[in-house]
Amino acid sequence: MSEYVFKLPDLGEGTVEAEIAEWMVRVGDVILEEDPICAMLTEKAAVELTSPVSGRVVSLAGEEGDTVAVGSPLIVFETDADAPAAESTPEAVEEATAEPAATSEKTAAAPPPAPSGKVATSPSIRARAREAGIDLAQVPGTGPRGRILKADFEAFVATRHGPAGTAVPAKRDGVTEIKVIGLRRKIAERMAQSAREIPHFTYVEEVDVTALESLRQHLNAKKTAGEAKLTLLPFIGLALVRALDEFPQCNAHHDSERNVILRHEAVHLGIATQTDDGLKVPVARHAEALSLEGLSAEIRRVSAAARDNSASREELSGSTIT
Repeated sequence: MSEYVFKLPDLGEGTVEAEIAEWMVRVGDVILEEDPICAMLTEKAAVELTSPVSGRVVSLAGEEGDTVAVGSPLIVFETDADAPAAESTPEAVEEATAEPAATSEKTAAAPPPAPSGKVATSPSIRARAREAGIDLAQVPGTGPRGRILKADFEAFVATRHGPAGTAVPAKRDGVTEIKVIGLRRKIAERMAQSAREIPHFTYVEEVDVTALESLRQHLNAKKTAGEAKLTLLPFIGLALVRALDEFPQCNAHHDSERNVILRHEAVHLGIATQTDDGLKVPVARHAEALSLEGLSAEIRRVSAAARDNSASREELSGSTIT
């Protein structure tokens, strides 16, 4: 019998510690190499970690909400445990090597796996499943390796509960205590910090954008059916870039520890984006060097990455103005 100690790796950008946002395994679970084991939250992003080995979970570093230092033991495995993958069947091989589309068909037809806490999906879907009392092991996933996507979860809920309005209302009582951890805690901390440290004021100006809207419609009319249409956001972004040339003091940060103002020449444009996990601010870097179409494409790209949790730490940090 041998043990493998998996230590929290360096998650980048000088990170020295990370918070346990979610455990996807429990002590006693037998898992496969590359199965998701937990989501760790840094100052910049939520990072999903996978198992480096196959084996049985012996111990976990702490509970959700606890902080673990980089290089400290995160999870201990018993590596000579009998892993289910050792019994390779034609079905298992086909499922492991199939393309995502084929996986979707197979998952829908196959019986649901036994609940083990290691179903592949996002932290937000896990939270919604807990609130709804849904066992994710019963939800067919159509993503890579059977990962449960948002559409999969919503389709399962609709199938289970039927059309909206069919349920009979019932009296409810009681209070559910939800620990504020992970991204929710970070959002709350940042909002409180913003209220304490940033001077707030409101400025309202009415602007006639009739000509701008006409231009946008004219440019969109020239696009083919498969091309993405222009929204107002890239126009506003480019207008902001040009305004900052005249008012560079707005593209600046106050470093309270050194008591200096850092005025930036580059315009790294933060785009406030609502996601299932809360508000995120992905960054369109060097907006000052992008064309209208280029900025539009970059805004779409980083916003989509923020929503599907594929954004890197660099894409979620470093904005000079939002």
